[in-house]
Amino acid sequence: MNIAEYLPIADDWERRATIRTRPRRVLENDDKLIYPQCRQPMVLSATFTEHCPQWRDFVLLQSFYKFINDVVIFETDIVDRTARRIAKNRFSVHFPLTCRVDAMTVVVDEDYHALVALDFLQQTVAMTGVQPLSLPEQIELSRAVPAAQAQVPDRLHDAVELIAVAIAENTVTHDVAAFSKDSSVKASVRGLMADHLSDEGRHAQFWTRLVRLYWQAASPDDRDSIAHVLPTFLAHYLTNDLQKNFDLQLVEHLDVPPDVRRALRDEIVALAFPITRQHPLLGNIMGFLQHSGLLQTPSVAQALTDYLPAPGRPA
Repeated sequence: MNIAEYLPIADDWERRATIRTRPRRVLENDDKLIYPQCRQPMVLSATFTEHCPQWRDFVLLQSFYKFINDVVIFETDIVDRTARRIAKNRFSVHFPLTCRVDAMTVVVDEDYHALVALDFLQQTVAMTGVQPLSLPEQIELSRAVPAAQAQVPDRLHDAVELIAVAIAENTVTHDVAAFSKDSSVKASVRGLMADHLSDEGRHAQFWTRLVRLYWQAASPDDRDSIAHVLPTFLAHYLTNDLQKNFDLQLVEHLDVPPDVRRALRDEIVALAFPITRQHPLLGNIMGFLQHSGLLQTPSVAQALTDYLPAPGRPA
């Protein structure tokens, strides 16, 4: 590995990490939204706005609870696990000590993000008196990683995990940025997202640099094997099945007439982004693959032909 090209993040972490620099965020009791309406299309649908707008705050609240739950799963079950194994040199891909120190800063950050998320969950339940409905035990990444790993030899499982986490960390950074700028949302929630974004931008750089180091040292055969499973990973990662199932469950808790419930169900099922080059997250993912060096590998470009911008069309 050409460690000379690796730029550490530890010094930046010392200066800017939110665990070192931010006060506790306290949820305010005002008339702002707890969750952006644009992230829960159900409340903007024709059926909902006409027949049950009084349920908007309940749906947004439960959607916020799911978001918090997803954050905790993502940070602790997935990113923490990968970063901790790298930091402790228990990853099959061995990285220099500089990288491992950086990985431990990610562990600290992600566990802190999970703590802040749970604190917000507790504050929200206390303020509203509304408990979360049954929340998913997995996120899309929980399924996408093992699905991709199942298609490569055991010795490449950690490499696939590394690339998968890097893709997710680069994707979530852009997602959080949009959340943090929505002025319809409570200031404390936007502040929470801005804090998260501050750390995730550094994490995205870390994972991109780590993948670049690995990819430069990987054999052509290993690169080709990983390239082959990237479409499988994306198909599982970009699906909206878990969100759809949650929304369908949410509809069952609304006190609305049966015909309205059926119409809401139909609209939820119809709300899906096809996993094509037009998917809203693919631009970010392709940007990561470009910056990390994967997309310059012919087998990767070939495997992702269906997702790349059409010839003559900008990315």
